[in-house]
Amino acid sequence: MSQTSNSSDAVSGLDDLYPSRQQSEPTLLERRDPVIHSGGGDPPPSITPQQVEDYARNGFVVLHDVFTAAEVAALQEELERLRTAPHIRVLPEAFSEPDNDELRSLFRVHELSAVFGGLAGDPRLSNIARYILNDEVYIHQSRVNLKPACRGKGFYWHSDFETWHVEDGMPRMRALSMSIALTENTVYNGSLMLMPGSHRTYVACVGETPEENYKQSLKNQSIGVPDDGSLKELHDRFGIAVPTGPPGTVTIFDCNTMHGSASNISPLPRSNVFFVYNAISNRAGEPFCDREPRPEFIGARRRIVPIPH
Repeated sequence: MSQTSNSSDAVSGLDDLYPSRQQSEPTLLERRDPVIHSGGGDPPPSITPQQVEDYARNGFVVLHDVFTAAEVAALQEELERLRTAPHIRVLPEAFSEPDNDELRSLFRVHELSAVFGGLAGDPRLSNIARYILNDEVYIHQSRVNLKPACRGKGFYWHSDFETWHVEDGMPRMRALSMSIALTENTVYNGSLMLMPGSHRTYVACVGETPEENYKQSLKNQSIGVPDDGSLKELHDRFGIAVPTGPPGTVTIFDCNTMHGSASNISPLPRSNVFFVYNAISNRAGEPFCDREPRPEFIGARRRIVPIPH
């Protein structure tokens, strides 16, 4: 099961092992990093050995019954407070839907909210990240994504690592995301879609990175997304999975797993909170493009604080 990795293998921004947006044609590259970095030992109680195997094989795993009903209710209450607070909507961390004023994403939520900050550091989550990444971990990015009922827009297919690498300067594939459902996630309200096994293939995309690309990409991403041919090839090889579940369901997925989500035209809202755990040895350097780094609230590079045990 395990693939070993040494923290000394992490490289600086001088070595671009995953070039993207530098060529005229898209390219499928083989992953050059382990998926499971742990060298052995038992996983933490919140994940089973079989689930670790599933994560290694598919690039994601879904955990149920991690939180109590009371804990989930407290998270939902905090989400509603943030969603409706006037001072939150004017922050640079807040992004609206592309064609209306509904809140689409709120970044740096683990620092804006003590409740979500506590969740990011909860050992039921952070210990899993330490085990898989085999290092101390910190939050590279946190956000809540909200899809309002009937009109919430989707997020196009992408590998998070492609953007974190090119625009943030994250050197290697030694990071993962955890998505905690704050509403029920169903097959019809714009839930996360993932391609099982796609984490072992890196899509080197085409297209030059614009200045301050994040201002557009976080509303409607068009740079750093796979071309139609690459997307079809990945689909034909791996298919699509749609994890669903009640509030409190946790989906853990590798930084390079191809994923996206459709628009929500159902009458049920869909909201999730995301935490990106990165290995401390894999912290961001200079971007792998000729652009300034994205703001700190999107990709941490100065406030690197390992999550306490």
